[in-house]
Amino acid sequence: MLLSNLELVPGRRVVKHLGLVQGSTVRAKHVGKDLFAGLKNIIGGELKAYTELLKESREEAVERMVKQAESAGANAVLNIRFATSSITQGAAEILAYGTAVTLE
Repeated sequence: MLLSNLELVPGRRVVKHLGLVQGSTVRAKHVGKDLFAGLKNIIGGELKAYTELLKESREEAVERMVKQAESAGANAVLNIRFATSSITQGAAEILAYGTAVTLE
């Protein structure tokens, strides 16, 4: 599966447009990570636990998007974008979406 944030792939032609595909995940903070993050807010620095949490969330959202694209018969997802939204205190959604296509 080819994944790209471009609208077109140089040297390849879109032969079939299969529509929007998306994948999302909602994750909550771990209490221990939240306490450590609070301390980091005082002294500054990267919140590595949250960085890892967001990385895992993006990967899971992309994996779910790819599964949806595969089930539609796509061999590529183009114009991929990410969005994040707060669901409730301490929980957020990561959404990956793009256009499923068949490339020649």
